[in-house]
Amino acid sequence: MDASYYQGKVCAAVVVLDFPHLKPIEQAVVEFPLSFPYIPGLLSFREAPGILAALKQLSQLPDVLIVDGHGQAHPRRFGLACHLGVWLDLPTIGCAKSILIGELAPLGAKVGSTAKLTLGTEVLGIALRTRTNVKPVYLSIGHRMDLISAAKIILACNKGYRLPEPPRQAHFLAKSACNRLKDK
Repeated sequence: MDASYYQGKVCAAVVVLDFPHLKPIEQAVVEFPLSFPYIPGLLSFREAPGILAALKQLSQLPDVLIVDGHGQAHPRRFGLACHLGVWLDLPTIGCAKSILIGELAPLGAKVGSTAKLTLGTEVLGIALRTRTNVKPVYLSIGHRMDLISAAKIILACNKGYRLPEPPRQAHFLAKSACNRLKDK
């Protein structure tokens, strides 16, 4: 799932892929009025209503949610992946493109390399290299998931890009919906 913005609206998209082939089997996108201002660290209050509306359009919920955002690797230890996972009571992985908080241990250059993301002695998540010599993604627990399983799922959902296929396809769907708004 992912979201994009245009003139007071959020375009929230969900793409469900079969596993292990990663072929799309269902998708939904909604244009939803923004009702919460941009406040750093409170993205879930801005995006969750649209994402939940898109999820309601599906014939059934996916087995695992991969959220383009953070779970426990968040200043409040409860990012978008946590909100959605707890709300839906589904296994949820936060898969972000940048670090909000914490220090990263050294990370190898090869696909599958991981490094802990920590704050003091607390492990917030991991960095995972999904392509050799390309920036990693940052995984954190959203709900009903552990970091080892999250890394295995993300690697299994990778088709040679930095982002795993589910949020990558949702990103394109959300952007496309907002581009249609721009063309109106």
